[in-house]
Amino acid sequence: MNFKKYLLIIFICLLTGTVSAKDYKASLFGIISDGVTLNTTSIQFAIDYIHENGGGRLVFYVGRYVTGSIYLKSDVTIQLEEGAVLVGSLNPFDYDKKMFTALIFAYDQKNIGITGKGIIDGRGNEVAKNVVENIEKGLLKDSYKNGRPSEGNRPMNINFRNCENVTIRRITLRNSASWNQTYDQCKNLVVDSVTVDNTYYWNEDGVDIVDCENVKVTNCYIDAADDGVCLKSHDATKICKNVLISNNKIRTSANGIKFGTASRGGFEKVKIINNIVFDTYRSAIALEAVDGGYINDIEIDSLQSINTGNIIFLRTGERVEGKKSRLENVRISNVTGDVPATKPDAGYGYEGPIEDQPRNISPAIIIVGMPDALISDVTFKNISFTHAGGGRQEYANVPLHKLNSIPELPAQYPEFSMFKELPAWAIFVRHATKLQFSNLTMVCLRKDFRVPIVLDDVTNSTFSGLKITQQGKKKDIFQNNTKGITIK
Repeated sequence: MNFKKYLLIIFICLLTGTVSAKDYKASLFGIISDGVTLNTTSIQFAIDYIHENGGGRLVFYVGRYVTGSIYLKSDVTIQLEEGAVLVGSLNPFDYDKKMFTALIFAYDQKNIGITGKGIIDGRGNEVAKNVVENIEKGLLKDSYKNGRPSEGNRPMNINFRNCENVTIRRITLRNSASWNQTYDQCKNLVVDSVTVDNTYYWNEDGVDIVDCENVKVTNCYIDAADDGVCLKSHDATKICKNVLISNNKIRTSANGIKFGTASRGGFEKVKIINNIVFDTYRSAIALEAVDGGYINDIEIDSLQSINTGNIIFLRTGERVEGKKSRLENVRISNVTGDVPATKPDAGYGYEGPIEDQPRNISPAIIIVGMPDALISDVTFKNISFTHAGGGRQEYANVPLHKLNSIPELPAQYPEFSMFKELPAWAIFVRHATKLQFSNLTMVCLRKDFRVPIVLDDVTNSTFSGLKITQQGKKKDIFQNNTKGITIK
């Protein structure tokens, strides 16, 4: 072999870590797989040892390994072989608290991962009940609203912050007591082929991405009691940037894919490609800039929304007084969906609250900005959906000549149902400019007194290729306070 090629191969191996990487069996460190023994100290010793000796994988084989909080260190990967289950302790005092509480922490680390066909089971339902017991004993201080402890006192399965080169692949994450996996200000993050089974308690998100750069969430199956894939921005000086969300299948009792809450910084260059959202209570896609941040340069393509309460919800708000938000440059194409007459998440253990919904089913697409924070430059192309219809005029009717009776609600938590009754069944738009709709096929399955599309304070927008099926339809579009609307 040419000597230069040999040196090049050695150099590449050094870069990828394959020269120094080594596998260590969990049993080497006295880690017990009986499902009873608390292994926190021995697992942490193993991670520290591998970290201090050049890095490698800590490999767990078939068995149940009970642990409290552990800290993943640079150049260490936890490898869970098929049949291996990392099990959260049932004692809340076995978990540490930093910004949040978690089973697995990693702060300020590089080149880390959790991989394999094994399972992380937080046993969150049982842990949360024990947290409640400690609150009622007076051992733990908590706001304890609505009969449940705050998210900060319920352990996540994974909480990583300010880490680089993170890989989470093929594992199953189930039953956290709070948000399942949160990655905060991380760079070069891959969450791939992960199964999320997180439907056992409140606030159980599937994946939370907070102010991260260069992220891929791909090929995952997510079943969550709260938002499926949720992008957040907690820091006004940070943003979520260069994110790919692709080839995922998502079911939730909240939103399928959501940006915002919190949205203090921003979201930029995000691609949401070829995803399926099904049996989901709220929106398949919700983009919400409500805390002074911005949403810009977002591409949504090839979305299947099956049995969801709403297909697309876009919103600007002002939850932080004096801080305006921006939502602009969004491209949405090749979307199919249906909005049913029945509750999409009916029968699940933690359903979305029925009291949030208006009696007439909400429009499939809702775009609502603010008078001084218009939603701008959004395109919809090749959109096809059915809507259950059945809207009745006597149910909380909002007459078209009284659109100003719909409240602005700048500081309210954003959800598509926040305005209650809306006077359209297909598309409702308010406070927006430079919208383009082309090749839309919309079918109302039952008689509905509402018009398909209502525009209120909308300017410089174009509608072309509309195909609308509705019994007794009198007009396609109702306009109020509009200017520069082109209908082809």
